[in-house]
Amino acid sequence: MTPDALRSLIARGESLNVEFKGEERTSLSDRDLVETAVCLANRAEEQAGWILIGVEDDGRLTGARPRPASGQTDPARVAALIAARTRPSLRARVELVELDGLQVLAIEVPRVRQPVATADGRFLRRAVGGDGRPACLPMDVFDMASMQSDRGLLDPSAQIVHGAGWDDLDPLEVERFRRNIRERRGRSDESLLELSDLELAKALGVVDANSAVRGVRLAALLLYGKEETLRRFVPNCEVAFQGLDGLAVEVNDFFRWPLRRAMEEIEARIRVRNREQEIMVGLLRVGVPDYPERALREALANALIHRDYQRLGAVHFQWHADRIEISSPGGLPEGVRLDNLLVTAPRPRNPMLADAFKRAGIVERTARGIDTIFYEQLRNGRPAPSYDRTDSAGVVVVLAGGAANLDFVRLLVQEAQGGRVLGLDELLILNALQQERSLTTNAAARLTQKPVSDTRAALRRLVEAGLVEDRGQRKGRTWHLSAAVYRTLGDKAAYVRQRGFEPLQQEQMVLQYVEKHGRITRRDAAELCRLSGAQAYRLLARLVGSGSLVRQGERGRGVTYGRGSE
Repeated sequence: MTPDALRSLIARGESLNVEFKGEERTSLSDRDLVETAVCLANRAEEQAGWILIGVEDDGRLTGARPRPASGQTDPARVAALIAARTRPSLRARVELVELDGLQVLAIEVPRVRQPVATADGRFLRRAVGGDGRPACLPMDVFDMASMQSDRGLLDPSAQIVHGAGWDDLDPLEVERFRRNIRERRGRSDESLLELSDLELAKALGVVDANSAVRGVRLAALLLYGKEETLRRFVPNCEVAFQGLDGLAVEVNDFFRWPLRRAMEEIEARIRVRNREQEIMVGLLRVGVPDYPERALREALANALIHRDYQRLGAVHFQWHADRIEISSPGGLPEGVRLDNLLVTAPRPRNPMLADAFKRAGIVERTARGIDTIFYEQLRNGRPAPSYDRTDSAGVVVVLAGGAANLDFVRLLVQEAQGGRVLGLDELLILNALQQERSLTTNAAARLTQKPVSDTRAALRRLVEAGLVEDRGQRKGRTWHLSAAVYRTLGDKAAYVRQRGFEPLQQEQMVLQYVEKHGRITRRDAAELCRLSGAQAYRLLARLVGSGSLVRQGERGRGVTYGRGSE
């Protein structure tokens, strides 16, 4: 930890990864220090965790007192204290950093995979408190199970539910499961169809049985449980369907049913509410729904399968006038972030339950359901789904409604008719270019969540298909929609505005500017020709190289360009 890094860390304030401990009034006790270390070790965030002793809650630097009080602070002794008073032992890294003449004790706390406690058995976790600020809160057994399932160490859906037996399962729900398999032949595991109810449950692993059933797992209750059984053993197995018009609540129904039955009920309500308009592309009639049902089904299935069943709360399916919001308790599993949703390997929170849904053909067997949600939404002329409201307490996906871009749908259909079926990366780029007008290669890479090399290949495919054009060179290169696309979208003038002026025209504009004003700066040239700073620099360098302009002044902001005779 360098002084500059410490200053930057303090400037960002307290967070779920950083705790300030001021000693302006009283010294921090060893007990409080160890409990804070335990709290940060049990955090959900992957970033480094820091305890900064000698920094007040408001970020003021007051300095750490010596530890022990009668001598110099020994970082090694502080690290040994934390290791000795935690179970299992935490190996913290402790440094003494001098900043503005004051000493700050910076303690880097490792993030653990298994819950850690103080030596006297106190478990704490890092979370947002009731006042909206990061705090250390007590950690109960359900929090511990949630933590382990988030990190792939525990499958809650595989846990035996004590007190539940085979008679608590509904044969009609088992038959519903079989019907799902039959309706999805080719995508489901058809070998399950010929099995008896018990053999089917054993094949899925949802019961502990040999000749007799010894135990029923949570996945069995979620799939086949009777309604009264779910109320008794899994009270948080609840799904809400809500129709909202602003602040007015039109529908507010809650179901505590087996998951597939709840899904079918909501799917039926979707079909009733979901309108569809048609467009003609040549002789082909294409239907464009308000919301693509396949995307909604995948989003709802994800919410039911991957929710945290250790937490109270329901899965909410909210139908607003201009959007649909689907939320589920529990944040994203470990390793899954908003910036890698589309590329990270599947990490189901409830693997046994997820496997049953895949073998029934209800969700994608490739476990790439999020790709499907994005693809279907974009293919139907809608903005990409948003997960921006997701946090450690819950996952929220928002699918925008409103008027679809029918011209964009027509473009995609025409491409498919020509044998060019666009993938998700291409759709993401085209959708962004339609909204933002232009993209850099790095911005497109962030959008697709792929390496720059892969994104550049996708952009080249779009160029070869005549859908995208590039402008500029190397790092200054930008990408925009082609003239043919703008014609299809009914906005011919936008191409001219976006394409701007060709190099010769840009050079003439710069020379005319110099004739009128005597000189020009790089910033002036960038603003005049609507270029980036790097592109403007190269334009001016060309004019200097051809003798049309002369560079005047030293490096930096004082450089100007004028005629050679001046």
